[in-house]
Amino acid sequence: MERRFRILRFNPLYDVKPHYQEYRIKVQPLWSVLDCLNEIKWKLDGSLSYRRSCTHGVCGSDAMMINGRNRLACQTLVRDLKYTRVIRIEPLKSFPVIKDLYVDTEEFFERNLAVKPWFVNQTPPPERERLQSPKERQKIDGPTKCILCASCTSSCPTFWFDKAYLGPAALLKAHRFIFDSRDEAQAERLAILNDRTGPYKCHTIFNCVETCPKEINVTGAISDLKKKILWSKIRRKEKKTEGG
Repeated sequence: MERRFRILRFNPLYDVKPHYQEYRIKVQPLWSVLDCLNEIKWKLDGSLSYRRSCTHGVCGSDAMMINGRNRLACQTLVRDLKYTRVIRIEPLKSFPVIKDLYVDTEEFFERNLAVKPWFVNQTPPPERERLQSPKERQKIDGPTKCILCASCTSSCPTFWFDKAYLGPAALLKAHRFIFDSRDEAQAERLAILNDRTGPYKCHTIFNCVETCPKEINVTGAISDLKKKILWSKIRRKEKKTEGG
């Protein structure tokens, strides 16, 4: 079957502003949008730029706006877009565009690094592994699925208007370690988040939940962080009162 694709193009070497360019190609029923982009790039227009890697929804590199919604191109099948005459493809919103669908994510990953997204434990390791119960593991089941595709952050209205905000992805990564029963840097990370750029900047709009390709309850995780920060403040105040 033949499908039309309208792609937002921008080459900083030649273009003053972005513009749409249309392509018509014949597609197979089970092709993904990424397959179609490859077909366009390899056979029609080699100048088209976009990110791609694993093609299996693991790397998160091919996140883009497809018909106005953030999706992974490799997981979005053309047959699921059958009620649209034209498939519109644009780069992730609110990220600087390097070229076409290829956006600059450097600051996005810097925000993730700010929350120390690595395991911290100074206790000597046991002979085998650091154990945790199924109930403890369940607390971080969702956040561990994050592939850092930036779809949630790009869809967040707070991030659109405040680039100092850590954003949903960084907060989700912080949640993954703060609620890990084996990690010992909880207090340090909570101190980092207890700031105007942290979880209290979230307005609970749920865009991040709707757009997450891994169906993670990002808003719920951010709410957990708000409660954790609040209870840590209460406990510190109680300790001071007992000590005084």
